Parts: sequence; C-alpha cells; structure tokens
Amino acid sequence: MNVAFVFPGQGAQYVGMGRGIFDEYPVARSLLEEADDALGMKLSDVILEGPEDTLRLTYYTQPALLTVSVAVWRALVDRVDIQPTAVAGHSLGEYSALVAAKSLRFADAVKLVYQRGKLMDEAYPAGQGAMAAVLGLEEDALADVCKRASADTGEVVELANVNCPGQIVISGAKGAIERATALAKEAGARRVMPLNVSGPFHSSLMQPAAEALGRLLDETELADAETPVVANVDGHPRKMASDLRDALKKQLVMPVRFVDCVQSMKRLGVECLVELGPGTVLSGLVRKIDKALETAHAEDPATLDDVCSMLTRGGDARE
Repeated sequence: MNVAFVFPGQGAQYVGMGRGIFDEYPVARSLLEEADDALGMKLSDVILEGPEDTLRLTYYTQPALLTVSVAVWRALVDRVDIQPTAVAGHSLGEYSALVAAKSLRFADAVKLVYQRGKLMDEAYPAGQGAMAAVLGLEEDALADVCKRASADTGEVVELANVNCPGQIVISGAKGAIERATALAKEAGARRVMPLNVSGPFHSSLMQPAAEALGRLLDETELADAETPVVANVDGHPRKMASDLRDALKKQLVMPVRFVDCVQSMKRLGVECLVELGPGTVLSGLVRKIDKALETAHAEDPATLDDVCSMLTRGGDARE
C-alpha cells in the first residue's frame, strides 16, 4: 500500500501533547533535548506543562508542534521500515514534512519555525489583522467576495487556506474581514467563523515576515529530499533543495492549497494518508476531499501501535 505522511499545523496544539510518545520511545525523548539545546530554552516544559496561554503564543506553538510531530514520525520509522510515496504538511507542518524527507535537519527546523513564529507575530500590528473560516462557498465565489470587500474597504482580504470543498479560510485586515463576512453570508455562505489567531497569516500582509524568513532560509542548509514534498503553495511535489526553499519563501504570503496537495498525492499513487502529530484535523479534511482515500493517525502510543500494525499488514487504515 502506498502511503503519505502528513503533518498538522497551528491550532492542533494542546498542553501535554506527545507525553506518551516521549515516555515510551527514547528516540522521541532525545528530540526534546535536541529542541531545548537548539533554542537555548526549555521548550520541553512548554510542551508538557504549559501553561496553555504560553503554548498558544505563535513562536512557542510552532516549534512545539514541529517537535511533537517529528517525534511521532521518528518513533514510527524506528519500528516500521517504510518509505512513504510522499510527505506534506499544513502550513507549519510543511517544515515537519521536510525533516521527514531528510531535506532539513531537525535542529535547523526548530530554530527556523521559532523565528518564523516571531516574524509572523511582528509582521502586522496586533489586533488589526484577522482570519475567518467560511463554510459553504466555493473558491471562485469566495475569491470574488474578497475582491469586493477589498474594493469596498480599501484594505486587504484574501484566500488563506483552501482546506476542503466548502471550507476556506480568509485572511486580511480586520475591517476587510468584517466586510467579507457580510458579503459571504449574502452570497450564500452557510457559516462564517472568526479564528482565534494573532495575525493575518497566509496573506500579502505577511510580506515583511516572508522577506525576513527568506533571508533565514538562504542561510539554512537544505538537501535534496529523499521523498517528494508536496508544497502548500501549489500542490506540486518537489525534491530539489532550491525548489523546496523557494516554496517555503512563498508560503507565508500565499494560500495553503491543501485540496491541491491531497489530489496531487493521489496522482502519485498514494492510497492512505497517515497523519503524524496532534489531532485528526487533516484526516477529516482528507475524507471531505476524497472519500476513496484511506486515513490513519498517530499521536500517542495506542494510535502509533495501530498505525504500525496497519502498515505492517498493509490492511485497511480507514478511521
């Protein structure tokens, strides 16, 4: 069975995530020490003890999720000899995917995403940006809503995450988001939900952060990937280090095209997507994108046992 590994993004975090994996697997526990050493702080305490308000800070959330996701991946491949057909992640999760593809060293990745979180926090004045999830509108219709809201307000509002059919996140200036919310409801949106985020991520308002992150990426060594990495920016698989770096540079100011990523992995022959890390958000999105694809997830010893058994026997992974 051809499998892909997919890694979650911001929003999947919770205090104590990964505890069972760290307790049971030395190869995962060593990753906590590696993260603490790389950052010069006790990220491990934030992951395991919180408090939640601290873990929710973008510059802690991102390295914390990366560490837990990579720890689950390391525990998995320590038990099962498997070469995935592809890897991918949602936003931040793309960095976890690069580690799994042997393109980016973990210590470099954890430092990069810590800085990425700080840059994202600082790119736009606090309280002036917003994001919202729009349910029940197709992409073209919502893109038109954003265009009209921008014209009405003179502010930026853009598509940010194309997660699955009928679920798209928009991002931009607060006033433009409010106008887009009203227009989306007029256009037939079933529901519009404000997101609890600190800025207008994956929009052109992140350009200052993208430029600074680009300079950090230029200073960071990336190798050609051993496994194709399906990039958020366009859903295309990449293996060359230069192409992977270019995709990461664009990622902060462009939509996460998760639908395209899933469809691309299916074209590569993937039959099952295994979500590695906290939660099952991506598994749920995959089932809404293509019911023919199987899903599985691992985030603790019990679910890791299930995935290892499934991969060993090559059987049905459907959750």
